[in-house]
Amino acid sequence: MSDLLGRAAGSTLVRLVITAAILTYLSTRIDMADAARAVATVSRPHLAAVLMLVAVDRAVMILRWVLLLRASGIAISAADAGRLFLISSFVGSFLPAGIGADAARAYGLARESTTGSEALASVAVDRVLGVLSLVSMGLIGVLAWAPGDANERRLLGADWPLLGVVVVIGGACVAAFWADQWIRWIVPAHRHDGSITRRVLRLSDAVSRYRNRRGVLAHVMAWSLVVQFLRVTQAYLLGLGLGMTVPFAYFLLFMPVGLLILLLPVSISGFGLPQGVIVWLLRPAGVGDSAAFALSTLVVLTGLAGNLPGLWLWLRSRKSDG
Repeated sequence: MSDLLGRAAGSTLVRLVITAAILTYLSTRIDMADAARAVATVSRPHLAAVLMLVAVDRAVMILRWVLLLRASGIAISAADAGRLFLISSFVGSFLPAGIGADAARAYGLARESTTGSEALASVAVDRVLGVLSLVSMGLIGVLAWAPGDANERRLLGADWPLLGVVVVIGGACVAAFWADQWIRWIVPAHRHDGSITRRVLRLSDAVSRYRNRRGVLAHVMAWSLVVQFLRVTQAYLLGLGLGMTVPFAYFLLFMPVGLLILLLPVSISGFGLPQGVIVWLLRPAGVGDSAAFALSTLVVLTGLAGNLPGLWLWLRSRKSDG
């Protein structure tokens, strides 16, 4: 246990250093006082609308997880699933971005379920479909966005390698449903009885069983696309609240990339690298770095606000346990 805590502390320290380094670099290029003023003066009606959409996207995320749980036969009520989801989202705010909340959710579900592999598989499939929906939304953005000036056209040309990476990520998500086959092909047979390999194979077998649940996968994928559309809309409304005139189609193009970066476990609660990427992606649209940084900060802060119900539930559970 002490080794696990030591590794967690070391990981947190590394992410703190990376986040601090990126924010320090950005502070040399951006007027942080101007960005702070923009955050403080964002239109209140737009901010209120975004917070309502955050509540809606949390509800949809809980719904899609419940669909996966029921498809795998895990006996848990929708209320308990929602409680676990919200608490793990809050706890995940302090863990590596992208995987912290998932790890907390899988751990909490495993404690309440007798099928540990199925519990972990439901979280893994939920994440895979979430990433796949981001890739799909990015491709929709490419089709919807018509570059206007030369700078935007140059960005589109420069984005083709990035889009190639996105397509590869999408392919990897699809391949995850055949992990039971390619892991057994890659790992020598005499190692299949190893402790770690057995656990990985049990998980991959549980994930692969979703291949025969195509109706559920299609249903959850549709809701995942709704979630990503809501998040793009949130960013667009925040942009309007800051006085930006960037077309919605451009948000469809760049926000999925920013959200993918947000999933990388290298930031603290989404600060740092995701903000730098959003600043970079908004430059071709004529958005100043201070305004872009303000937008990225508001995206992170409103997302964290969506985790506050988990704090209330966590405090309530601790009070009842005490």
